[in-house]
Amino acid sequence: MDWLAQAAGHADRNLPLRNYCTGLLLDGERKSVEPMAARLAPDHVQAMHESLHHFVAQSPWSDAGMLRQVRNYVLPAMQKNGPVTAWIVDETSFVKKGTHSVGVARQYCGRLGKKENCQVAVSLSVAIASGSLPIDWRLYLPEEWVSDAERREETGIPEEVQFQTKPQIALEQIRQAVEDGVSPGVVLADEVYGSNREFRAGVAELKLSYSLAVRSTTTVWALERQPLPPKPWKGKGRRATRVRRDQTHQPITVKQLARELPEKDWREVAWREGSKETLCSRFARLRVRPAYGDDHQGGLQPEQWLLIEWPAGAEEPSGYWLARLPVKLSLKRLVGISKHRWVIERDYEELKQELGLGHYEGRNWRGFHHHGTLCIAAYGFLIAERSRFSPSAHVGQLELRPAPIPPHFRPRGAKGSRPTA
Repeated sequence: MDWLAQAAGHADRNLPLRNYCTGLLLDGERKSVEPMAARLAPDHVQAMHESLHHFVAQSPWSDAGMLRQVRNYVLPAMQKNGPVTAWIVDETSFVKKGTHSVGVARQYCGRLGKKENCQVAVSLSVAIASGSLPIDWRLYLPEEWVSDAERREETGIPEEVQFQTKPQIALEQIRQAVEDGVSPGVVLADEVYGSNREFRAGVAELKLSYSLAVRSTTTVWALERQPLPPKPWKGKGRRATRVRRDQTHQPITVKQLARELPEKDWREVAWREGSKETLCSRFARLRVRPAYGDDHQGGLQPEQWLLIEWPAGAEEPSGYWLARLPVKLSLKRLVGISKHRWVIERDYEELKQELGLGHYEGRNWRGFHHHGTLCIAAYGFLIAERSRFSPSAHVGQLELRPAPIPPHFRPRGAKGSRPTA
């Protein structure tokens, strides 16, 4: 708490900061302000309620500064168990009633798998092999909110906040992490982000590797189908910049390409131990170029891996990834990296179930982000404590040495035992 207090900005905020984080870590089904106040100060509930509410909903401390302080405390502890392997982009949703909470709209809700009245937040997490930590957190603001001056004023949305798509928000978070010097990892994201050309290009421009899920309709040039490098043609008068393609070759969707691959190209790969059994499936990979845009090298995009998952017995493939990773990378390693997004499932499960990430009942922009930031701070503390033990440690197997048994000790009642104090 002393470490976090350095980001609070004012000494008067130290006590409510401590109280709020304590409230998040205490037992209790609801982690909104009122029930936390009742648990923290049962004899002075009103005063505690006012203090916590002012701190989370009105106090102007910086979310970015607090998350940076959390990251600087937790990442070194995590890295004792292994290096940073990935930066994971994801989003989480919170079902809401009514229309007054900031950013709430009828939109796709990942939690329910359909459109629903909800809020959606985009996050960036840094992962090692055994776990991850969210380091950035931002509410997605639908266009209907951005253009509604009355609702903006009621919920305190800053003037500088304008409409951004989810991939644009995520790319901004990644750029900030690069600027802050966070240990780099392979960028991982689902098809909402991976199918966005600008997002992929933006990550590549930052010199980061990636393995991004894409939709089945994504088109590529498979290298064995790739036309010869196009030749520039000479126009009259000024220098021509267009290129000529071999019209006998056309790009192909990744789904169609998967159906045309021969059986010999598919391999059964196990990528990790699940809670009940080893996780494995059937995969194929090949080198491709995305079939869009022009670059300075004659209109062809850089080569990358296309990874396809098609479980045995399934009617069609279940996943596709474009991966900007080394040519000599093994298939097993490529699958392991691409499937590593699973670690953030525990983040959101524990943040929601144990720390009340979705329990904030206020309506304004500042309160939504402050509450999420403090939930991440509390979660970061738990990760740092967990990192003190081996990733493979289980309850009762924490590699702690028991106290030595005194010499000549015999259990009471054993043959030849003597009375003991």
